[in-house]
Amino acid sequence: MNKATEALSMPAIRLVGVSKSYRKGGETVHALSDVSLEIGERGMVAIVGPSGSGKSTLLHLIGGMDEPTRGDVIVAGQTVNRLTQPELTRFRRQTVGFVFQTFNLIPNLTALENVALPMEFNGVPRAARLDRASALLERFNLGQRLKHRPRELSGGEMQRVAIARAVANEPRLVLADEPTGNLDSRSGQLVYELLREIARERTVVVVTHSEELARLADRIIYIRDGQLVDAPSSVPSAPHIVSAG
Repeated sequence: MNKATEALSMPAIRLVGVSKSYRKGGETVHALSDVSLEIGERGMVAIVGPSGSGKSTLLHLIGGMDEPTRGDVIVAGQTVNRLTQPELTRFRRQTVGFVFQTFNLIPNLTALENVALPMEFNGVPRAARLDRASALLERFNLGQRLKHRPRELSGGEMQRVAIARAVANEPRLVLADEPTGNLDSRSGQLVYELLREIARERTVVVVTHSEELARLADRIIYIRDGQLVDAPSSVPSAPHIVSAG
């Protein structure tokens, strides 16, 4: 098996004995406790849990935005918590796309410019990045909004621009933290359908409070008090439930 084939056969994400603690006031908060799991290539995974359960912490560790107190976070064959700062910057640019609840679009840039910006940081020539940004926005039914700035877009449109930006550099992994939290139910449904579509091409991990929306995923992971748990009895036949390993 050559290196390329071997890389594709490995899980997209692997956590080994991961814990995360931090100081808050005079107390130590254990955000995650000895979490081990694997997530495969492609498909949509939902991480579900109440506020303060550790689900956003888990997402931040996978995306290299934070580092564990103990354990290893391995993404696309790279042990993220052992990367140097330049390697970590390159990892975020090339391997991971991020989608946030608050969209995080740059207000003085158009939709086209917002989507093209990550490609500029990645060294893509101007003409090529504008062509790809335009094609992505057309694909996401925003072809009439290329020159609109965020304040001229609805919440659902802003989130679709944010998703287009997240996949602009063709990452292997997209991480979405409560991507429908600021949207009405119809816009939220459209966003989840879009995430399901792009999950055919890459791994998509979504953090959500909503079990209803989580059921649209291919796999559900439940977390409570910093640990992975079995599905609540109120959720019938939830697919591919993972418990702590």
